[in-house]
Amino acid sequence: MINLQNGSVIKLLQGDPAYGTKMVESLLIQNEKVINVYTIEVGTVVFTNMRIIAVNLQGLSGKKRDFSSLPYCKIQVFSVETARAFDLDCELELWFSDLGKVKFKFSGNMDIRAIVQTISYFTMK
Repeated sequence: MINLQNGSVIKLLQGDPAYGTKMVESLLIQNEKVINVYTIEVGTVVFTNMRIIAVNLQGLSGKKRDFSSLPYCKIQVFSVETARAFDLDCELELWFSDLGKVKFKFSGNMDIRAIVQTISYFTMK
């Protein structure tokens, strides 16, 4: 399992949408669509229109996989730090009920508006 303990920081790099979608397609439910895909040190993080799916590749071959599902409806509060002139990274902190805080750091100049808008929709319901 990817370290989702309270206070952990998960560093994300832009990933291949086709690869990420293929990795989680068997988990997607009706009307669920992939918004964006990011790579991490040991796997992939996929943001859909309903949840975050973290895929941890295990073993030497990476064929064994651990999937963690973080539904947006369980987010109580979120915070966004946008990129600045000399710091291109942006951060997204999410507080989940019964899990605690998870912090995503997006490396490079990435547009995370679609993700934030989707999270806003679910937290305002």
